[in-house]
Amino acid sequence: MTEVTGKNFRQIFCKVIFCALSFFMTADVQSAEVVDRIVAVVNDDIILLSELDESFNPYAERIMASGYSLDEERRMLFNIREETLNQLIDQKLTDQQIKQSKITVSDDEIDKAIERLKEANFFTDEDLREMLGVEGLTMEEYRERIKDQILRAKLVNFEIKSKIVITKEDVESYYKSHGDKYNKIEKYRLSNIIMKVPSFASEKEKLGVLEKMEIVLTELKAGKPFDITAGTYSESSYVSDEGGLGLFELKELSPKIQEAIKDMKTGEFTAVLDTDQGYQIFYIQEIVDVPGKSLEEASTEIEDILYKEIVDKKFLSWIDELRKRSHIKTIK
Repeated sequence: MTEVTGKNFRQIFCKVIFCALSFFMTADVQSAEVVDRIVAVVNDDIILLSELDESFNPYAERIMASGYSLDEERRMLFNIREETLNQLIDQKLTDQQIKQSKITVSDDEIDKAIERLKEANFFTDEDLREMLGVEGLTMEEYRERIKDQILRAKLVNFEIKSKIVITKEDVESYYKSHGDKYNKIEKYRLSNIIMKVPSFASEKEKLGVLEKMEIVLTELKAGKPFDITAGTYSESSYVSDEGGLGLFELKELSPKIQEAIKDMKTGEFTAVLDTDQGYQIFYIQEIVDVPGKSLEEASTEIEDILYKEIVDKKFLSWIDELRKRSHIKTIK
């Protein structure tokens, strides 16, 4: 046996997996029975080879069906198996903490969780049972999984969430550092004139379309109204409910169009642009400032974001500390 604690866990575990894989490759293929064995001890609990295989095999099957090279397949299988055992160890540790904290889940809580899932996915009882059948699960097994999820969520709430405090200063700091997300947004209401170029067009034909567009541009520069010119020449049949093409943030447009209009003002139009759709001229109908969110309006959203970030970080730290003070052994 090799005792594993702290930072040397991953290094030693790699050796354990290598020995395990070697064992399987050299095992007697004539044997009709595989004897289960312990692969890890976590305090007073054990993890069996059958438990590891049950969690690992679905990933292994997908990897082996993906057409990777033999070396890449072996590398991926090794890494996934290592990660799977790590997850099982973490689950054992959390389950032990659940028992120690005397956290329980009622049948009513499980029923409500399943009903919420059905409502979110528009499932009937029959739909849910059919989905479980595809996954190879019975309803009893599924209820047990839901129970485990709720228990672990309660543990996280007990050990971590209840101790997190998001201050007003935290919210304000996030708001200020994400001004692009909460400040007012500038949008462009665009119209266009387009002449399409067939994908099979020759260079001569493309040049002919470009020359026509240059004539259109000359008329616009001479003062002809854009909407009348578009009605005469444009090959686009699309008009949004707001008129023209609609409202766009600069970042929603292609780099070429962004560059062309970024410094333009209302009432101005671009030169002829060669785009994926054809040759186009864009007209700025208006530039609209869409109100952003005030600090007060964004506070709840920001608190949720910060809360999740902190929970994720603290959970990893909590598991790491739990490992350090626990007795963990892997068995070759």
